[in-house]
Amino acid sequence: MLKKRNLVILMFALGGMTLIALGAFYRYMNLPTNFGPDPVTMVIESGMNLTRLSKQLAGKQIIEHPKLWTLYARLSPKGSQIKTGEYLLAPESSPLELLNQFIAGDVIEYQITIIEGWNFRQMLQALDKAKRLDHQLQGVPVKEIMSRLNKPGMHPEGLFFPDSYRYVYGNSDLDILKRASARLESVLQAEWENRQEGLPYESAYEALIMASIIEKETGQADERDEIAGVFIRRLEKGMRLQTDPTVIYGLGDQFKGNLTRKHLKQPGPYNTYVNKGLPPTPIALVGREAIRAALNPSKGTSLYFVAKGDGSHFFSDTLDEHINAVRKYQLKRKNNYQSAPSTTK
Repeated sequence: MLKKRNLVILMFALGGMTLIALGAFYRYMNLPTNFGPDPVTMVIESGMNLTRLSKQLAGKQIIEHPKLWTLYARLSPKGSQIKTGEYLLAPESSPLELLNQFIAGDVIEYQITIIEGWNFRQMLQALDKAKRLDHQLQGVPVKEIMSRLNKPGMHPEGLFFPDSYRYVYGNSDLDILKRASARLESVLQAEWENRQEGLPYESAYEALIMASIIEKETGQADERDEIAGVFIRRLEKGMRLQTDPTVIYGLGDQFKGNLTRKHLKQPGPYNTYVNKGLPPTPIALVGREAIRAALNPSKGTSLYFVAKGDGSHFFSDTLDEHINAVRKYQLKRKNNYQSAPSTTK
């Protein structure tokens, strides 16, 4: 009888101790860590197990009792589903909240914005400056970059969609280019399927070339369709496009900011003052609106336009009217003259 009583007492004692231990365990996992006043950045590398992770957390003084944290994680149904990546850990987070953050893969996100009107080189420069991006393409020749994108031999200009792209630690500049390339193909195809009938394009790529010219010529968004109409009518009549941005693109590093009469007479594949038709490739990155304008130009009769100096243009039907507009707006430029918005940032 005494033995039974002692056994019951022992069981109650053990049960009480277990409850106390579980309570302490629960409090430990749910109380804020308060490891400091500022958030801490930490990277979980591929292949890192729970033991190594808990030791790293303890080493950074983020958690105490790493073995208890590891035990809880192993007992958790999703404890084996911790995601790799870069995390921003809030100082008020509890050990349990940290575990749940790792399981959810709530990693730090970065963003890079690629601007309409940039050329390929400017886009690469922006990628080179992007923080926490794996820079795999620095110093790589353009031909090799296009091969890695499964576009061997293709000219890179205009083949990437300008937009804001989010990325995380471990993503590379090549990853961003692949996404931008796929996005451009998707947007171009969608707009091509909704184009006006009878346009003088043999392919969606020719429409992309035209869109890049519109992108560089347009100072105000509401003029895109009208500018597109001018260029379409010039193509249809066999007139030269005579657009400065193509000449500037063809000059490359030779262009120092001042387009001269000599430049306009200089032979080259991108000189639309010398050559009829479209240049051989796009000259810039193109947004959806410019592509849509190239494929849905405004109807009308104007064949000329000249920048007025405030970002807008004056449109003319005849050469005489155009010459008068040039005298008015081009030959008396103001100090704040601009033909189109700047694409440098």
